[in-house]
Amino acid sequence: MPRIHNILKTTLLSGAVALSLFASAHAQSTTTEPLTGDDKTVATVNGYEIKTSEVRMAFDDVIGQLPNMPQKLRFPFVVEFLIERHLLAQVAAKEGVGESDDYKRRLAAYQAKALRDSYLAQKISPAITEAEIKAAYDKESAKVQSTERVRARHILVATEKEAQDIEAKLQKGEKFEDLAKQYSLDGSKDYGGDLGYFTAPEMVKAFSDAAFALKVGEISQPVKTDYGWHIIRMDDRKMGASQPYDQVKGAIRNVLVRDKVQALLAGLQGTAKVEILDPDLKKAQEEAAAQHKTLLEQQGGAGADVAVPADGADGGKGDLALPDAPKQ
Repeated sequence: MPRIHNILKTTLLSGAVALSLFASAHAQSTTTEPLTGDDKTVATVNGYEIKTSEVRMAFDDVIGQLPNMPQKLRFPFVVEFLIERHLLAQVAAKEGVGESDDYKRRLAAYQAKALRDSYLAQKISPAITEAEIKAAYDKESAKVQSTERVRARHILVATEKEAQDIEAKLQKGEKFEDLAKQYSLDGSKDYGGDLGYFTAPEMVKAFSDAAFALKVGEISQPVKTDYGWHIIRMDDRKMGASQPYDQVKGAIRNVLVRDKVQALLAGLQGTAKVEILDPDLKKAQEEAAAQHKTLLEQQGGAGADVAVPADGADGGKGDLALPDAPKQ
């Protein structure tokens, strides 16, 4: 269960799976949880009531905009998003957009999503027991505690010549963090090249091999990967430590729900008649399957996961980490 392994190996949970939307109620936004509890009205738009259940669902629509937003601003952000949505929807209704073919196509697609989400909440999620969650936690926690993690910085540039020039600047005493902010091409530049903590399988092999060969404080020679040329500095090494069970059991439940859904889909696809008619799409799927197979071979049979960031910030590590395997 590589996803559970990733949840446990960091000191804070990813905002995408565990951050609370409501500070007062500690309500977790997820389509796998039933929309139960006190459904309060939090705002009105020309008489229409926006309730907490709708805010929870809308959170999934805007999650990509929220990870770097301060916790206390997330709830008002989502409410404002819904206010704007309903203002435009009300105008659309007055102008007869609800009778258009475009609207009816969208409505059919959203209805399928709503049925799927309710099925997950009512049928799949309740089937996950506390014992299953605890067993998954214990199994993966043991793996985490025996895995070394390192914290490193890097400077990513396009050519070997640029990397050599930066290496020369470092030898003259210029600060690694300053050079990363000035020259690095990936998202970690804003953090002085800091990639946070990671394990060897989380990064592409050439990068991991070079990083884990360093002692704390050492800087590598230029390292080539498919992303470009890297200068790496080792900042820390330590064995993994898993998070407390109560902090991660909600996220583990979501992983187990996804596992059950994948098993269910495998059975359904075995009996359903599904045809890919578009030749370009068919080719793209074949290429994705081939890439997935290659990633599994590189990982020694383990599924590839985007690393959950250490200390609540990914420091741009997503630019270098191996991508998620294709999902249904």
